[in-house]
Amino acid sequence: MSQHQEPLRLPELSLYVHIPWCIQKCPYCDFNSHKLKGSVPEQAYVSRLLDDLSADLEWVQQRSIHSIFIGGGTPSVFSANAIQRLMDGIRQRVHLAPDCEVTLEANPGTFETEKFADFVKAGINRLSIGVQSLQQHQLTALGRIHDPVQARAAAAHASQLPLNSFNLDLMHGLPDQTLAAALDDLKQVIALQPPHISWYQLTIEPNTSFASKPPELPDDDTLWDIYQAGHELLQQAGYQQYEVSAYAKPGHQSSHNRNYWQYGDYLGIGCGAHSKVTVAEDNRIIRCEKIKHPQGYLDLTRELRYQLTEITPEERYFEFFMNQLRLLEPVSKQRFEQTTGLPASQASLKLQQAITQRWVTETPGHWQLTPTGHRYLNSVLETLL
Repeated sequence: MSQHQEPLRLPELSLYVHIPWCIQKCPYCDFNSHKLKGSVPEQAYVSRLLDDLSADLEWVQQRSIHSIFIGGGTPSVFSANAIQRLMDGIRQRVHLAPDCEVTLEANPGTFETEKFADFVKAGINRLSIGVQSLQQHQLTALGRIHDPVQARAAAAHASQLPLNSFNLDLMHGLPDQTLAAALDDLKQVIALQPPHISWYQLTIEPNTSFASKPPELPDDDTLWDIYQAGHELLQQAGYQQYEVSAYAKPGHQSSHNRNYWQYGDYLGIGCGAHSKVTVAEDNRIIRCEKIKHPQGYLDLTRELRYQLTEITPEERYFEFFMNQLRLLEPVSKQRFEQTTGLPASQASLKLQQAITQRWVTETPGHWQLTPTGHRYLNSVLETLL
């Protein structure tokens, strides 16, 4: 052990399950998702997911799973029976905390919405529904296959189910979107009364259809006006911002996402899934990536772990703050030391430029992003490189 390194403490453990198929690939999406051709090989894929989890049990280290997120892709293309089998298999292999949050991503199309109640019976207690917009021309531009009527119906249906919570995803900064149009979209989503809203700006990512043929997006001044006015609307409606793009009614913050942002541990199963795991006895933090393509992932002759690397102390500084500074709450120096094994004094030195710029403030026990730092978060992170 390096003399500059403190013993690591095992943080909370989450589980991410990746289901890669979509009915249609959206032009803005850079996730590991694949347009469905033919029927979904759900039984073979669930079997492989459970084998994947069994192979990673050494990393659980006697911890309970505090949250599960089934993402994609579009997990709701799977049948409720397949999700039931998946959840049963997970419970057989790991212990779930009594208050374990279990989220499933879903599209608002009628095909998926009809399964919501059976997903709940399988053990799903939180849905995340990809609305993205309630304006038909924007849904068309975004490549979404649902319409505004289906989106409202999905939210209404979710509100009647015995869920702990549900989230609606909404984008802003859409092609040619005005301030008035963005706020109208947001007002309509607020009227649906979801306990949680993920309200995030459309960005053009490499290797997407939008990257090869970029649409005309609002300018920076309009984007900032949208953000400020929308933020005020959400606050007035009783939503508390706890992360850059996440707003929740009291008691409805996402446990799973908070664990990511607090630099907790997570197991990732499924094609292209990533894991970040603390191995306390070796004082190491490791990252693992699984085979990315579904065909390779389903090949029983192949090793599922595609890449296994150790996160160096230098990388831990950046990764910790890249995640933690997305949360608007103060950053605990004690938590920094426990989850990175590094001295807070060294982190303070790395943050000095951001502190001088008044992007970050410092107390004996915490660091805190300022409102200006919140706006220029990417610049703050660049000072740590």
